[in-house]
Amino acid sequence: MDITETRQGAVTVLRPEGPLVQGDADEFRDRAVDARTRSLGRFVIDAGSMTYVDSRGLEALLEVSNQMADAGQTLRVCSVNETVREVLELVGLAERFEFCLDVNTAVRSFL
Repeated sequence: MDITETRQGAVTVLRPEGPLVQGDADEFRDRAVDARTRSLGRFVIDAGSMTYVDSRGLEALLEVSNQMADAGQTLRVCSVNETVREVLELVGLAERFEFCLDVNTAVRSFL
């Protein structure tokens, strides 16, 4: 999995490309936690190229979400495809995230 990181103003955007599965979950979690820390919680996951999430990928997303919740923040995820969204809803995790239509909407939500 390739993970690109960009900045839009004070907001960090992580864009994982490919499935978020066991072999990549720890790297994704570490990158997300680092980005969240450096951006003081102004952080977005652009899931537009994340094709699938397995159980370990869900755990990684949940770990990041929990750390943000502990700091009074909500993990913003944008451009989620139908498959990933359904998985999050089926396992009862969808309410843990703030879903945004696209990156620009997610970034503006910090204003």
